[in-house]
Amino acid sequence: MRKITYAEALSEGLVQSMERDPSIFVTGIAVDYPSGIFGTTTEAYKRFGRARVFESPAMENALTGIAIGAAAMGKRPVLAHPRNDFMFLAFDQLINMAAKWKYMFNGNAGTVPFVSRAVIGKGWGQGATHSQSLQSVLAHFPGLTVLMPTLPDDAKALTIAALQHDGPVIILEHRTLYGTEGEVSEDFVPAPIGKARVVREGTDITVVGTSLMTLEAMRASEELERQGISVEVVDLRSIRPLDEETILKSVAKTGHLIVADTSWELCGVSSEVAALVAEKGFKSLKAPVKRIALANCPAPVSFELEQAFYPKASTIAKAALATLGIAKSDLGVIDVDDNFKGPY
Repeated sequence: MRKITYAEALSEGLVQSMERDPSIFVTGIAVDYPSGIFGTTTEAYKRFGRARVFESPAMENALTGIAIGAAAMGKRPVLAHPRNDFMFLAFDQLINMAAKWKYMFNGNAGTVPFVSRAVIGKGWGQGATHSQSLQSVLAHFPGLTVLMPTLPDDAKALTIAALQHDGPVIILEHRTLYGTEGEVSEDFVPAPIGKARVVREGTDITVVGTSLMTLEAMRASEELERQGISVEVVDLRSIRPLDEETILKSVAKTGHLIVADTSWELCGVSSEVAALVAEKGFKSLKAPVKRIALANCPAPVSFELEQAFYPKASTIAKAALATLGIAKSDLGVIDVDDNFKGPY
């Protein structure tokens, strides 16, 4: 099977969906630029032009309201945000209109099927207001579907699924993932929404990851395997709905759990997964659950401080050893430098 990048997979899923559904259109800041949100909207613009792929003003809340109206009238808008931090401005429409639409109006107002894509995470000294990951905030509200594809094949398949869904979907894409490569089918096949993916099977300890932290967990698991430790890595893929069954099944097998998220620990995804296992899988645990998340402060800008602030593969590997009660072990060089250069 051919290999393409995460960005190319997002693009292909979008273009194939637009070919099949003329109601889909794309808007947002820079979607019709040559760079096209890291190249993810470039091909769609070339194929369909400004009739269906067009620049928008910086008016996030108003634009979300317009998208909700368009969706209610039969269109399938795709809103692209160069940073998910800008979505704070759209929360009123997202949370008070889109999320609640199907619960209101006595069922007489139809559905609002639209997709809001946004870039999350670290890179190039983005700093406190441009490095956040809003999955736990958005997933708190019933009515929103929140997806975080990690691997290129899921980037394509979940895009397809989102553009077939009957309600508002948020897709959060980590900027560090756009250049990663993987095998992706040319077929037009959606991935199931609300289903986690076991990307590596193991027997000693489970690591549940979101987005980039899933890749870091896979790097850590390769090093730990050389030391005789078998790690099962579960990629959540979907934050709301959350796949409880896959998580609990894995913990029942391994008896140990680490949850690694791209955002903060308090009230975050890592806390939600830990609470789930404490409530429904406590008897399976042989040691306390360990959460790996951002330090309890806003993101720094300098390279040296970023290196200390963000968890990485070695962070997960050391946590796994501690959880398993292994006091000392020599880890190889497993951390990979972030080569993202910006500006967005």
